[in-house]
Amino acid sequence: MRILSVVGARPNFMKIAPVVAELRLVPEIQHCLVHSGQHYDQQLSGSFFDELGIPKADVNLQVGSGTHAAQTAEVMKRLEPVLLDFKPDLVLVVGDVNSTLATAITASKMNIRLAHIEAGLRSFDNSMPEEINRKVTDTLSDFLFVTEDSGIRNLRAEGVPEERMFLVGNVMIDTLLHHRELARRSPVLEKLRLRSGSAVSPYAVLTLHRPSNVDHLETLEGLLSAIHQIAKQIPVLFPVHPRTMTRIQDMGLANYFESDPQSTTGLKSLDPLGYLDFLCLTDHAKLVLTDSGGIQEETTVLNVPCLTLRENTERPATVDQGTNQIVGTDPKRILEVARQALHAGTPLPRRPPLWDGKAAKRIVKIIVQQNHLSVSEGERLPAVSAAKN
Repeated sequence: MRILSVVGARPNFMKIAPVVAELRLVPEIQHCLVHSGQHYDQQLSGSFFDELGIPKADVNLQVGSGTHAAQTAEVMKRLEPVLLDFKPDLVLVVGDVNSTLATAITASKMNIRLAHIEAGLRSFDNSMPEEINRKVTDTLSDFLFVTEDSGIRNLRAEGVPEERMFLVGNVMIDTLLHHRELARRSPVLEKLRLRSGSAVSPYAVLTLHRPSNVDHLETLEGLLSAIHQIAKQIPVLFPVHPRTMTRIQDMGLANYFESDPQSTTGLKSLDPLGYLDFLCLTDHAKLVLTDSGGIQEETTVLNVPCLTLRENTERPATVDQGTNQIVGTDPKRILEVARQALHAGTPLPRRPPLWDGKAAKRIVKIIVQQNHLSVSEGERLPAVSAAKN
């Protein structure tokens, strides 16, 4: 059996890593890994292959940046000859980026079966490009691998047949749990002068990248002003996405960063971090503020309070069963909830069902069962059937 997987952006690498490892255990599967090149910066792309033990991509489409339409079209154009050459029996896509959508459309038009890892997530906000990508990909997919109960409910409401849905857990958490101990040995805390011996100074972490937050002066300045106030109480470390830094500089908002490297408080900008360094930083944080979907999931498992700087989330399990709070972009609300979270301390640990580090095993088990293949080694899981929840 020939399987082709496509990755394109930072979260995709973390999600595909455990699946690739499990596919290697099936001798009857020939696997091809395609990197679309949607993220082409070394810090946001290449380092993840090294750190997560993913083999170098068999094919790099080298698409690069562009508008949503241009990027999607370019992936489709460059992927089609790869599919014609490799002739896969199944194409795997992960997440909700433009590469995911482009791959789904291309594979479907070529009558190749499609599997979507992280299916069924919905923000119910069509102004988010990711929401369109999710809906179209799920509509076209033959196998829908779902991370949480809400995904099953959403797909049922959209009329997806039961036999196509599988509640398998979260491959992002597979990667986190597998690498957590290694990440704890990262020297990043020492480099940032946050750890001396076994003692770690308290700090918060911020990430911002969504266009709705960083492309509008009023919104971005409001967010930075609120974080600036929080940073008077606790230092806030901000690994800045290159695109976000460009917006901050163009809008003249760099004054919100602490300029004194000796200061023990303030909003401190950092260069983008590799996966292990960022996981270490998040794992030891007192608070995380983010507009990222994946970080909502990671902080839930790490048991770190998380404030999501959006009006909605496609990952409600992180709120219902985790440490996440949706606070929007109003500066007063952000400041109020952040102070409450810092005062409350560490929350009681809660974790959604099947977020146990075995999601990739379940996914490959289903592929094996559906195609009458056999697994040569590794841990066997009980037979997996379509979602029952």
